[in-house]
Amino acid sequence: MMKIELLTTFLEVSQTLHVRMAAENLYLTQAAVSSRIKQLEEELGVLLFDRTQKRLKLTAEGHRLVKHANEMTIMWQKIKQDVGIANTSSHQLFVGSMMSIWDIVLQDWLQKIHRNLDDVHLYTHTYSPLELRKQVISRFIDIAFLFEPPFIENIVCEKVATVPLQLVSTEKNITTDELENMVMVDYGEAVNSQIMRDYRDVNVIRHNMSQPRIALNFILEASGCAYLPKQMCFEHIRKGKLHKVEGASEFKRDIFAIYLAKSHKADLIQDALMLFPYVRN
Repeated sequence: MMKIELLTTFLEVSQTLHVRMAAENLYLTQAAVSSRIKQLEEELGVLLFDRTQKRLKLTAEGHRLVKHANEMTIMWQKIKQDVGIANTSSHQLFVGSMMSIWDIVLQDWLQKIHRNLDDVHLYTHTYSPLELRKQVISRFIDIAFLFEPPFIENIVCEKVATVPLQLVSTEKNITTDELENMVMVDYGEAVNSQIMRDYRDVNVIRHNMSQPRIALNFILEASGCAYLPKQMCFEHIRKGKLHKVEGASEFKRDIFAIYLAKSHKADLIQDALMLFPYVRN
């Protein structure tokens, strides 16, 4: 039988696309992570990652496995809860989010839950916006975070943050006409379409990346520009590694939390949202 730890390791690598980063997040050695991925590939009889380039890339089979792996790991945790393996004096909170939202606001929020709600066990997963809605309705996850709020009966939707986005570059004193190597980050359709409209004539968008943290690390190493959350690039601007592009449009991105109106964890969800690090409007 396929071990759950193989799937959780695969999911971490699929999100970071980097063995070292996945190893650090899982508190494993890089050799252990590579071994688990190889074992999973052997059991399935397919390659899950394309290793021919400098950066890992999911194969078609890898993309198909992500959804099933998420569902299987969540189901395993719920099985443990139902049969009493989990600590009966604790609470489990299953959190889902779009990939790009994790680095923007959720890391700080998870730390606050860890420090203030010591009887809560966190389980986090990444989904597309459509899958997030399905997972909440199906009760696979308790609370989800996404950019565009769904209008679905019996789903509570709360705005938890408004994140300012600014265009930054590794080059100093450049204008919007001089931009090169822009990295497009997925902030949801509403913002993405505005950015595309502003820069379609300049033809500078070279790469598309799912997470602002990946885009930040990329431009710091390879040079370029990207729209990033202000709080994420503040330190790099102070140190002169990044520079705000003067005259560039600024955007804001609202982040919403959704959960079932009749969830049996409604009180726990409300307690968790009260710890959100950003002022809710």
